[in-house]
Amino acid sequence: MFFWLSDYLGQFYSPLSVFQYLTLRGIFSVLTALGTCWIFGPPLIRKLNYLQVGQAIRSDGPKTHLSKAGTPTMGGALIILAMFSSTMMWADMENRYVWIVLGVTISFGLVGWIDDYRKVVEKNPRGLPARWKFFWQSLIGFAASLALYITAQTPAETQLIVPFFKSFALDMGPFFVVLTYFVIVGTSNAVNLTDGLDGLAIMPTVLVAGALGVFAYASGNYQFANYLNIPFISGAGEMLIITSAICGAGLGFLWFNTYPAMVFMGDVGALALGAALGVVAVIVRQEIVLFIMGGVFVIETMSVIIQVASFKLTGKRIFRMAPLHHHFELKGWPEPRVIVRFWIITFVLVLIGLATLKLR
Repeated sequence: MFFWLSDYLGQFYSPLSVFQYLTLRGIFSVLTALGTCWIFGPPLIRKLNYLQVGQAIRSDGPKTHLSKAGTPTMGGALIILAMFSSTMMWADMENRYVWIVLGVTISFGLVGWIDDYRKVVEKNPRGLPARWKFFWQSLIGFAASLALYITAQTPAETQLIVPFFKSFALDMGPFFVVLTYFVIVGTSNAVNLTDGLDGLAIMPTVLVAGALGVFAYASGNYQFANYLNIPFISGAGEMLIITSAICGAGLGFLWFNTYPAMVFMGDVGALALGAALGVVAVIVRQEIVLFIMGGVFVIETMSVIIQVASFKLTGKRIFRMAPLHHHFELKGWPEPRVIVRFWIITFVLVLIGLATLKLR
């Protein structure tokens, strides 16, 4: 909205043209999303408490979690609201990538909302059956993948870029749709699996989103892309506004979600944020770098896969409990220690991911 408005009013009052600058709009996107969470967070939490939309706690999990029973969940709706409103205010809404990311985020959030609603409102412990959750995730992920493939305007938009190599780019053709589908759906579920402790998933999401914003800015600028030897993707720069909105919304939500949490994001937030990270990484052609920077999400997911496979094949469990953060809790680590150490690991992995911009 402000992008269009400043473009029009700049004809009559030139200083307003400053809002055309991507970096300035990115800063305001962070602040707008952050402010939205701070303003609407307290009344939302009060409303969720009033409606008794409380989180159910597994009896076989760490005993320290039993005190969390009844903590309001579905707070991820606040993140989506903040992200959406900030993006609408500061992004160029004629950019096709913006609409694809927003569509994926809201759609995955809706799937998560239905799952949460059935669990906490209808008191159905199964929530949305796994097969139906996967079906809708797959349908949305495939639709987004196909949209990106069909609307691609240059070969660079569908090539696989391998970090640490200067000029290696693999033309994927239709396989781009398959890879994109797995990135979007996989990242969505990985973030959801990580969201098991207060603030554990949201801070890594903020860190990874911030780094993807750097890639978006560089990829969308021809001179920077040429200098860094990364593909120039026309229009990808607007992803900086979305990643900035995710950072602002994430930090605003963390204000209430930090230990001990006043509210949980639930599937509505975790599924949406993971999908948003996945589709942005695809747009800026950094799927492999996302795998590196989101290493905590990857490890958490792998711990579940390994645990299930081991128990089915041998009848034995590798970890005391999966996902991995529960394993460390059962070993005696206090919850804040697990959270902060996972944050630190993500910070290091994000720095490694950013280093790929120059180490080629």
